[in-house]
Amino acid sequence: MAARTPHDVVKPEKIVATAAVALEEQLIVPAVFRREGIDQFKGAKDDTINVTVEGVLPYKSYGWRRDRNEPDAEVQFDEYTERKVAVKFGGDIYSAVKLTDEQNDLDLPGWAKLATKQTEAIGRGLEYEATDAALAAPFEVTLGVADTALKTGLIRARQVMTDLRVPAGRRVMLIGTGWEAALLEDEKLNLASNVGEAEAVSALREATIGRRFGFDFVVARELPADTAIAMVDSAYIFVTGAPSVPQSVPFGATASHNGVAIRWIRDYDSTRFQDRSIFNTYKGFRYVDDPLVGRDGANKPFVSDENHFVRAIKLDLNGTDSLPDPVAGRVGENAKFTPAYDAELANITGIAKGA
Repeated sequence: MAARTPHDVVKPEKIVATAAVALEEQLIVPAVFRREGIDQFKGAKDDTINVTVEGVLPYKSYGWRRDRNEPDAEVQFDEYTERKVAVKFGGDIYSAVKLTDEQNDLDLPGWAKLATKQTEAIGRGLEYEATDAALAAPFEVTLGVADTALKTGLIRARQVMTDLRVPAGRRVMLIGTGWEAALLEDEKLNLASNVGEAEAVSALREATIGRRFGFDFVVARELPADTAIAMVDSAYIFVTGAPSVPQSVPFGATASHNGVAIRWIRDYDSTRFQDRSIFNTYKGFRYVDDPLVGRDGANKPFVSDENHFVRAIKLDLNGTDSLPDPVAGRVGENAKFTPAYDAELANITGIAKGA
């Protein structure tokens, strides 16, 4: 390789484009969230954007050979509306590095290597915060799964998600390292044979250890070891946005790749003979809750009064169940888990404590 000369031209657009690809490819937990950009939401009030989520409709039944002249024989119409889920930006993830003249001229083989290390730092920050956001969601159901009965527990998780009316989509099981070890050691599941079969092209691909019972199993290192989250890929929203390059900065650019955006700005501190390199991105996370469609005592369909977080459930290895309690609610876990709230969910899904 030819030695780098002082006259080499560094194009910020090329560097930041490469960094955006590298950042997207090293994400695991944020990579399984639904992604949204902020360009169409610039100027939003209170740093909040609204993301559209599909609506739901109850079905109707019309009497067979019914007398069309009856006063109430008219077809009943519903109005379909899609919902808006508010996602609030929660901060600015960045990596800032100072580089002396000596380092630039003698130690560092170009800016691409430094960009890679700074991008890795931002990726770690996004992993931590995405995991925290996932765990903070108000889970309607937590299942305790014994490490001696993993297959039974996973089949039960599949059934519960179906009973919860989880929307269609790719189902993922984010697992901590304790879950990973237990699953790979279980000969009945035979997940170990999937490891290393295909060359990893991204951190998500490398973290995926197999597919069973309709779930892609993905190791999330930042999760507690004994925790797993079974989810559909629309359960959480991940929003990123690249801040604009200030006019006062002569060297900078923005780029995005598969919904992950980043900015790079670089300037020179002439009072200390050093460059300053900053990569950063805006970020926001949000869980998605839904109204549910059920049938009342007269067997007539209705839409729930409350929205419920049913797109994900939690599994505790060797833990205990936490299910909707129509009598006492689940006071202490979340303020919204009242008896009326739990009763609505239990009546629609059939999932309840003691059922």
